[in-house]
Amino acid sequence: MRTPWTRLLPDGGNGATVLKKVLTWLAVAFVVFYVIQRPEDAAGIVRSAGSALGDAAASLSSFVGSLV
Repeated sequence: MRTPWTRLLPDGGNGATVLKKVLTWLAVAFVVFYVIQRPEDAAGIVRSAGSALGDAAASLSSFVGSLV
């Protein structure tokens, strides 16, 4: 159903795209706010995420190495 407001949406009436953009910007704003308010905690989260990615890469490397 088209309303007078659908012509204002950039995709011609699909509000899902607009909602996705708004949620993305809200997430970015939250991350920036969190980093500004608690830089030590933010660094700890990034450090633990990097460690988890390193562990996953090591496990994948071990798996591929065992296939050969």
